[in-house]
Amino acid sequence: MTPKRLSIGPLPADLATELRNLTTNAQVSNLSPEGDNLNIEAPFTGETIGWVGTGSESDVDVAFEKARRAQRSWVHVPHAERKRIFLRFHDLIASRRELLADMVQLETGKNRTSAMDEVLDVMNNARYYAQRAEKILKPQRKRTPMFGVSSSRQYHQPLGVVGQISPWNYPLTLGISDAIPAFLAGNGVVAKPDSATPFTALLAFSLLFEAGLPRDLAQIVTGPGRVVGTAIAERCDYLMFTGSTKTGKILGETAGKRLIGYSAELGGKNPLLVAADANVDHSARDAIEACFSNSGQLCVSIERMYVARDVYEEFVSAFTNRVKAMTIGPGFDWNVHMGSLISQDQLRTVQRFVDDAVSKGATVVAGGKHRPDLGPYFYEPTVLTNVPEDADLRDAEVFGPVVYIDPVDDMVDAVARANDTAYGLNACIFAAPSTARQIAPLIQSGTVGINDGYMAAWTAVDNPMGGMKESGMSSRHGESGLLKYTAAQNVTEQRLMSVRGPEGLGRKAYSNILVNALRLGKTFRILP
Repeated sequence: MTPKRLSIGPLPADLATELRNLTTNAQVSNLSPEGDNLNIEAPFTGETIGWVGTGSESDVDVAFEKARRAQRSWVHVPHAERKRIFLRFHDLIASRRELLADMVQLETGKNRTSAMDEVLDVMNNARYYAQRAEKILKPQRKRTPMFGVSSSRQYHQPLGVVGQISPWNYPLTLGISDAIPAFLAGNGVVAKPDSATPFTALLAFSLLFEAGLPRDLAQIVTGPGRVVGTAIAERCDYLMFTGSTKTGKILGETAGKRLIGYSAELGGKNPLLVAADANVDHSARDAIEACFSNSGQLCVSIERMYVARDVYEEFVSAFTNRVKAMTIGPGFDWNVHMGSLISQDQLRTVQRFVDDAVSKGATVVAGGKHRPDLGPYFYEPTVLTNVPEDADLRDAEVFGPVVYIDPVDDMVDAVARANDTAYGLNACIFAAPSTARQIAPLIQSGTVGINDGYMAAWTAVDNPMGGMKESGMSSRHGESGLLKYTAAQNVTEQRLMSVRGPEGLGRKAYSNILVNALRLGKTFRILP
């Protein structure tokens, strides 16, 4: 179907053409033509922009059959060729960046800056893993206690076909960046993009095929999570999931019963700490991005702040003034600070949390209103103070543009409050560097940013990033973000004599020799 003209103006020409191709030609996904269709809407206006097929269990079966067949060949492709493919993909992302950002905005309703963040992230991951994968996967010599008699190497074997279930809030980043190391490690991928944002993932995978990735190695099945997502979890050799803690636990049960590996980035109730020695203006400026990027719809977004009492009033004033100055609205230009929420359901959730807090005594110092004049799902960036302990949003994740601020007597109290949660995904500290470096290791969070909300840590792709407590397990980025898609293999060769010793030497005598050898190795540090 031809996408409708939106009330924000005609779609960019390239975007309209790509939507028609992805909708009518089904050029990327492999769904049977007999299935139902799923209409996709633009959050800016609520209008339908196209449709995709609704996958079934049989579609997932076919996807895994194709991916497994392709993976058996892909595993023998030299690292140099894999590298060339993903560096070409990097360049294609760069050259199509405007189209990709348009598609992300159209499907999610986010502002331009947040959309371009996704483009840059995919380029960053593609470059990093393309250049590093061969070295990470290279067989490594390992030490043995029988020096000169045994030699041992560690190999990393691909697992087979990885299942990937990605959410709507970052459809480009989370739709492709986690798949990049899986492919480079020698695996195939069967992916399910969220039903609200399938076109971005389809476009990204089409660029992968253009870069030279074997067509059947990557399979995309669109449709509801309870059908397609469940079927993927029940068939894959490793499961990569990003989404809610509730769903993550369900999928974790499936992975556990099947004894397959599982990586999950889940929910968060992320804290921001402002110390008395912080630069208040810098803290207020950067806290805007920490709280309201992507309309607050990201797992690492800040939803609570603990500010030293000495600078509390100054910070609240500086921060709320900046929030009130933010521009919100639809559009593909760069001059909008915050876009729309994704859907009516998300809008209801945000409104419910704010209304509950206000009814129990919280003070709205900025925002707090639905803005239907801008579009159906727009909600103002909202700041609350005096939030009572029984307000739902004190502990539960809002996943929207809402943050509350509490004063604290000192950073000991701030750290205790930051850790008083079931989550542990992201945290940030605004303070003098010496102060922040002392505080950071005390916070129970997979990521801690110093004088930055989350972007610096997110872009540091050489450093693993994951969640503690109920915010997930395993991690993405870094060497572990690739090695998790492999099985470690121990290959050890024995030479000259048996591990049990020379045939003519008694067992007791040989045992005494080994004990003395191990003692010697400890003394001179020559053995593991």
